[in-house]
Formats: sequence, C-alpha cells, structure tokens
Amino acid sequence: MNQPSNITELKNVLEAALLTSHEPLSLENMTRLFDERMERTTLRMLLDELKQDWEGRTMALVQVATGYRFQARPEYATFLARLNPEKQAKYSRAVMETLAIIAYRQPVTRGDIEEIRGVAVNPNVMRQLQERDWVDVVGQREVPGRPSLYATTKHFLDDLNLRSLAELPPMEDFAESETQLDL
Repeated sequence: MNQPSNITELKNVLEAALLTSHEPLSLENMTRLFDERMERTTLRMLLDELKQDWEGRTMALVQVATGYRFQARPEYATFLARLNPEKQAKYSRAVMETLAIIAYRQPVTRGDIEEIRGVAVNPNVMRQLQERDWVDVVGQREVPGRPSLYATTKHFLDDLNLRSLAELPPMEDFAESETQLDL
C-alpha cells in the first residue's frame, strides 16, 4: 500500500501510527504520514471519526497539549497498574504548592513563589520539577539580578491530560475544598 485510497485506509494509517507511538502525535507529524498533502481540517475530521470508532472500547483517543494519543480508559487503571507495580511518585506538599503557584501564576520567579508561600523555596523542589519536565525556565525578569522566570511545560499538560492551562480547575475550587476540610 503506497498511498491510502479511501477513508478507511487513511484512518487505519492514523490508528496504527497513534497506537505505536510512544508520545502524542501532533497534526504536523500526522500529515507526514501521507505522500500527498492533507488539509488539517481533513485530518481533524478523520481523528474525530477514529475517536467515535473507539467509543465504548478499552482505549480512547484523546487530545493533549502536544497532540493526540491513545490511552486506556480510567476504569482499567487498577488492572494495568498490576503489570507495572512501580510505586507512583509521591510529591511533598512543598513540591505540590510550588507547582500549583507556577501553574496558576506563570511566569513566576523563585521570589514570587517564596512571597506567596511565605517560606524559602528549597532548590531540590525546583530541581525535582525540572527533572520531571513539568517546569522550565522561560526567561529572566528585567529587574536587578535578572531572576529566572518559571513556567509549566507541555509535558506537564500531557501528564495531566490537558490541552491547555485554561483546562485547569478554577483556583476558587481549591479555596472552597480547603474551607470544607476545615469544618
């Protein structure tokens, strides 16, 4: 098969690429699958059809920040975890607070984080977030000392199954749940 000749074959090529890829595939990457130029609107239509084809099955086609990927539906997570009984990484409260500040207030400096949290930021916290590829330096603030500005990465969004920061829950949701916990 040199070039797919019908919609079914086009979808099969996309499906094979998505199922075998280790990372989400961008629209740009998927257009390279075909010899002839494919419009992005056509590609999106095929992806929508593929998504519908997989409706009700064990896998779902999802869009994340860096592209599209197949992933197991949440109801199968406990079973799949038995195959890889690795401990899920646990993060300290300091790491989670720092990540939340960066995600909701980005770009921020270490000083901004310290001002919000009220305590100094441990260098290990920032290192841990950068090693996980959830946070990166995106520039320097134009003030004396030129402190680094931190922001979340596309990898962070992918790991949380988000397409953009706009999909983060509103910060007010956390204030309400914290108040309910205090009761």
